[in-house]
Amino acid sequence: MLKLVTMKKLIIFLFLSLSVSATAQKAELIRLNQNIKDKFSRTKSLTVIDNRKDKNIGTVNYKGEPVDIKFSGSDLKNDIENRFAEDNKARGNNDIVLLLEDIKVSEFKETGLAKAKVRISSFINRNGKYYFINRYNNTLDFNPKVTPNVPRTISIALSTILSTLINDSYSHIAFSTPIAESELDHYEAIVSRNIKYLNVPEFAPGVYTDFRSFYLQKPKEGYYIDKNKKGKVTGVKNAENLMVSGEEIFGYVEDGKTYRLTPVGFLEMQKDDKGYYVVSSRLELFPPQNNSGIMIGAMAGGMIGALIGAAIDSGSAKRKPDTELSNVYIDPLTGEYSF
Repeated sequence: MLKLVTMKKLIIFLFLSLSVSATAQKAELIRLNQNIKDKFSRTKSLTVIDNRKDKNIGTVNYKGEPVDIKFSGSDLKNDIENRFAEDNKARGNNDIVLLLEDIKVSEFKETGLAKAKVRISSFINRNGKYYFINRYNNTLDFNPKVTPNVPRTISIALSTILSTLINDSYSHIAFSTPIAESELDHYEAIVSRNIKYLNVPEFAPGVYTDFRSFYLQKPKEGYYIDKNKKGKVTGVKNAENLMVSGEEIFGYVEDGKTYRLTPVGFLEMQKDDKGYYVVSSRLELFPPQNNSGIMIGAMAGGMIGALIGAAIDSGSAKRKPDTELSNVYIDPLTGEYSF
């Protein structure tokens, strides 16, 4: 009788083990192993608010098998906050808040592409009021034909986005609009009401050295557009009549039109009901030689960024004739391209 009971238990155990093995799914873990040390010890604390509606990131296929993309720990909030504490023994006075809004991975059978949609923002908390610092708000494409291991590449990209945004937030200038914690879900609308370039009838003419000067509508004094005899823009010069590096230029406003500097020259910024945009492509704005291969389209303008290069030409000579162009919108709060 004892042997029979033992045998039944063994059969049940084997059945359960096989069931678990059959339903178990491979996972690619997002490891928070990159340095988030505040080099100047300005920051006192890093607090995470996880407002994601769906905490499951998603699944992609690798070698014919589904792979679940997930964070390595069970409590992302505590994991990030503890990592900050480990990396930052010396503390300052700033309380930084990281708002997780959306981290979602999906795969499209018709194209074979995997996409990672990420929206994470940072704020500084001063006496219970939140002030917007920066955000990553974009969608990354991953092509299995050119990416050997898509799940691994996605996990590295997500880890890099988090650590880069955190590191940038230590020293990035915050907006001056206060936001109550209860209104954080609507921070974009609140902040947008006080961004000058979004609320003026027309832009101030002149040259802008960065997005901050543009949203404040403060063109650089003494800077002007230089043109050749045919009227084409050949560069930007300063008050000493010296050519200014393209890396120091955001764009310019002339005759009521706004032009933004890109790797293919100055492109006109246009507007529709969705916001401001340029007609371009991901490949044009982020040429392969100017990025890591993982972070295409990620965090331009000083965080990871695409290098503009030396040439400044408003013509179309540098554009490949077979390039597929579309409206590439510009994040109203950061000036980054949003795909």
